Amino acid sequence: MSNIDYNLIMYLNCHTFHSLRYGVLSPGELVSRAATMGIEVLVLTDINSSSGVYDFVQACRQAGITPVVGIEFREDGRLLYTGIARNIDGFGELNRFLTRHRLAKLRLPFFAPLFESAFVIYPFDGNIPTVLRENEFIGIRHHQLNRLVTTSKNLPRHRLVVWQPVVFTSRQGWEVHRHLRAIDRNVLLSHLKDTEVASPFDWLVPPLKLQEGFSSFSFILSQTDDLLKQCSLDIDFTTVKNRKSYTGSSDGDAQLLRRLAREGCERRYGVDQVEAKQRVDKELNIIFQMGFAAYFLITWDIVQFALSQSFYHVGRGSGANSVVAYCLQITDVDPIGLDLYFERFLNPKRSSPPDFDIDFSWRDRETVQRYIFERFGPDHVALLGAIVTFQKRSTVRELGKVYGLPVEEIEMLSRPGGDYRNNEIAAQIFSVAEVISNFPNSRSIHAGGVLISDAPITDYTVVELPPKGLPTAQMDMYAAESIRFDKLDILSQRGIGHIKDCATIVQQNCDETIDVHDVERFKQDPRVKQLLRAGETIGCFYIESPATRGLLTKLRCDNYLTLVAASSIIRPGVAGSGMMREYIYRFHNPDKFSYAHPVMEQQLKETYGVMVYQEDVIKVCHHFAGLDLADADVLRRAMSGKYRSPSEFQVIVDRFFNNCRERGYPDELTKEVWRQIKSFAGYSFSKAHSASYAVESFQSLYLKAHYPLEFMVAVINNFGGFYASWVYVHEARRQGGTVHLPCVNRSDYLTSIQGKDIYLGLIFIRDLEQQLALNIVDERRIHGDFKGLEDLIVRTGIGREQILLLIRVGALRFTGLNKPKLLWEAHMYLTRDKEKVATPKLFPLPGRHYSLPQLLQQPIEDAYDEMELLGFPVTLTKFELLKTSFRGEIKASQMLNYVGRKVRMVGELVTIKYVRTVTHEPMFFGAFLDDEGVFFDTVHFPQVSKKYPFRGDGVYLVLGTVTEEFGMPLLEVDKMAVLPLCPDPRGN
Repeated sequence: MSNIDYNLIMYLNCHTFHSLRYGVLSPGELVSRAATMGIEVLVLTDINSSSGVYDFVQACRQAGITPVVGIEFREDGRLLYTGIARNIDGFGELNRFLTRHRLAKLRLPFFAPLFESAFVIYPFDGNIPTVLRENEFIGIRHHQLNRLVTTSKNLPRHRLVVWQPVVFTSRQGWEVHRHLRAIDRNVLLSHLKDTEVASPFDWLVPPLKLQEGFSSFSFILSQTDDLLKQCSLDIDFTTVKNRKSYTGSSDGDAQLLRRLAREGCERRYGVDQVEAKQRVDKELNIIFQMGFAAYFLITWDIVQFALSQSFYHVGRGSGANSVVAYCLQITDVDPIGLDLYFERFLNPKRSSPPDFDIDFSWRDRETVQRYIFERFGPDHVALLGAIVTFQKRSTVRELGKVYGLPVEEIEMLSRPGGDYRNNEIAAQIFSVAEVISNFPNSRSIHAGGVLISDAPITDYTVVELPPKGLPTAQMDMYAAESIRFDKLDILSQRGIGHIKDCATIVQQNCDETIDVHDVERFKQDPRVKQLLRAGETIGCFYIESPATRGLLTKLRCDNYLTLVAASSIIRPGVAGSGMMREYIYRFHNPDKFSYAHPVMEQQLKETYGVMVYQEDVIKVCHHFAGLDLADADVLRRAMSGKYRSPSEFQVIVDRFFNNCRERGYPDELTKEVWRQIKSFAGYSFSKAHSASYAVESFQSLYLKAHYPLEFMVAVINNFGGFYASWVYVHEARRQGGTVHLPCVNRSDYLTSIQGKDIYLGLIFIRDLEQQLALNIVDERRIHGDFKGLEDLIVRTGIGREQILLLIRVGALRFTGLNKPKLLWEAHMYLTRDKEKVATPKLFPLPGRHYSLPQLLQQPIEDAYDEMELLGFPVTLTKFELLKTSFRGEIKASQMLNYVGRKVRMVGELVTIKYVRTVTHEPMFFGAFLDDEGVFFDTVHFPQVSKKYPFRGDGVYLVLGTVTEEFGMPLLEVDKMAVLPLCPDPRGN
């Protein structure tokens, strides 16, 4: 590097679009432009960010450019100084400096600290220390050189270096930059200040042109060259960065993992299960060979902590292919029983690291995350980051604001399909939106990824603290994977909350203890089988959507394997390819189709010759074409778009065809099997993943089958099912529960159950302050029920607006007074400008009573209050509010008796599914409830949906023809209209 011509290496301050809402170049584009100019060294210094480092370094290596990295430090948009790493240690120093301030939420200091392995460059026109350290320099631009002669500053000339920031490569790039800055500052484009944008000269100036600018000050060029010659960056993209040992040594890890696996094998399979023992030993050999013992043990440790806290978990994803994981209780799926291959999870030819996906209740996940930070050390743990990108429609809205357009015009511009080419401003907005679409917009947190590193995490990235979250890496999953970080996914899921909460509620309401992990018993339970066959799965994890309930009904599903298959074929890829229908047909007609080859029958008999799972692709490649399991998985991953080596992929493809030829298969047979593999591999789903989901589904099903009311209360309280809350409230009532409005003397903050009486929680009351609701519940528990309105006001200090909400929703009905009288008394007791402070009284005085005229409240008024404050009526149904008494010619339960006939049905809209036809026209599927509380499904083809669109929530009159497929009725809609409700007599 000593012979590098300094004419080519003077770019110490390059930005990419990882300088959020500032830079306009991707790392690849920056490097590509530099390469065309013959530039040999680039220094990446994104603003307060190291996010783009790994993409930048890889791009430089491919282009033959020497990469150097650093960070430009800014506070409130003001440039303070720039750090440039001399080596990999310096990169860590810069990361740690920024991390300390980000985690402590401290402002950056005006002057940089002493870095042992990093240079610091201060801007010529910024704050410069009186005395510069050995590693500190001053960056000067070519247009500032004349000031060296005129300035009164006593600047050390031997510390001057060339400063040519790079933000864009053209005038158009500068304009894009200005738009980004206006979005960032939330100001009109015309109101941007010069200090808020980069100089128009911050572009990738050709090297010779830059040299000419400094020709009279060649010593600055030489000093810049000397500085860069001291910089080198050796980033390792080959070795795993995770914590290397759990026990302190690889031998200790191996001994512990082997002991735990063998103990778990006896617990799961018994003492004499030879196949299980052989499978455990085989997997352990691969785990040790690939250095994953610590990864398994760390995951085991986390699961053991969760079990010690009585937290429920589901281990899913490809990790469920591992018998060792099953024996360690990381997963609850038996890979041997399901014929799952370990190679789908881990094999020596896998190019990207595997990961475990562990689901916890949304209430428990943060506790688990905090345990990981404490157990493995905050310096070695961070949540995985993510990058939120600009999306075109939202970007158009943002750009509309910077042009000062009114809201109506912005909304019009953001709608698809409009033609605004003749509008100059609109054309400019769309032009910029096209450029910045998919640019990084902000940093966020990955859905569940956790990094546990061997070296300090700041050796690799900056760590920051989001407003609501734990320390998070400035690194997304792609960057982490590129340097071989194996993330651990600690995910949250509402379905687990349903299960855990239901078990607790059953204990409280029924005095019964349930082992929700006794899944083998649940699979054989007659009530569970009946719910599955009937599609009675509302509230049950993963199997409650209209499409899934319909599929379960068509398959007459009543067993685990069929449910596993259903969980996979319902996914868009399989369903959209037509293979879901083919699977159902073959399920009902096993003697009316043929297999392409006996091997296909042997390997795919369970799924009737349909490749439902990713594992099916592996099995066929292995057993039909003779590929080893590792090659088969590489082939599967490549077809799923997850493998980046075309040459290696082609070698395996050639091996597939050569093996088939050697086995004597006719070319037509080989081509047909290959066609099936190629068409299935892109959309197939992991069987282990489906099996994990099915285990959780059986847990939900068992609870619903035996404790339907407690289960529905748990679902309601987790606010995370497929449907809106009112559907679950309706289901609780349909299962025999008596649903009560919120009550200050009976309701908790969340919904509760006493016997068969279900009291909606105070959380449901719209605009009721959370702290007040919690105070009401606490005060009642400590000092007993409220005696009346005045007692509630005195003991809680509730204000006028909040007490009116409680009265209107019926939460004070225990007083025996109707709403008008309670409202009158509340107005008399409280005034707008004076709210009561809770003041406990030793001897409460009797309140004053007033003689009021008779005030009446009608049930329909209550229903409208409930719809406004709860979102749905409780004391009346929407059907009871209809102006018409017509409830349809037939009910949902009668549809199969009317197949082929045109009928009118009345139903309350539950949900809509939007799809597109093969010609890209929009069509819809609808789900409705009739007045008996039974679901029926509708299909709205494009012409009908255009003429009779959905008009929001409500009760609809639907005219259509009843059709049937595999025992599942469907209404093909011809016409549809919303039925009017009786008006609120108060005129609201």
